[in-house]
Order: sequence, then C-alpha cells, then structure tokens
Amino acid sequence: MDVFPDFGGVGATGELRAVIGALLMFVLIIAVLMLIISAIVWAISSSTGNPHTATKARLGAWVALGTAALAGAGVAWINFLLSVGERL
Repeated sequence: MDVFPDFGGVGATGELRAVIGALLMFVLIIAVLMLIISAIVWAISSSTGNPHTATKARLGAWVALGTAALAGAGVAWINFLLSVGERL
C-alpha cells in the first residue's frame, strides 16, 4: 500500500514550499540570534552576581537551542515520518 500525500492536489505548491522554506529560515536566524543574546546575558549576569537574570537568560538559551534544533530538523523529521507511513 502506497500512502503518500498528494502534493499535486493543492494549487501553487511551489509557492507554498518557497514560503515554508523562507519561514524556516527566519525561525532559524531568530533562534540563533536569541541563543547568542541569551548566552551573553547569562555570562554577564552570572559574573556580576545577578542570579534571577542569569536563570532567565539560561532558560532563554535552552528555549532558543530547542527551537533551532526543531526548526533545523523539521524537514528531516517530516521525511522520516513520510517514509514510515509508506511502510505501515
């Protein structure tokens, strides 16, 4: 049994793929910038003895890292799920 989404059934799939690709690029850029800023704030607040800000910056760094990982691996994850769906 071949189970695969019909990408031809939707009009303007090429434009849709381009828009999704552009959105993933923006998410990755913003996540990396957030990771850099959070790491800098974490380092500065830890060295100056501000534990509340250091905790918030550490949480921001972990969220940014998770977001970048999910956005970067999103295409591979979808391809994996599509290949698993074909074998079921």
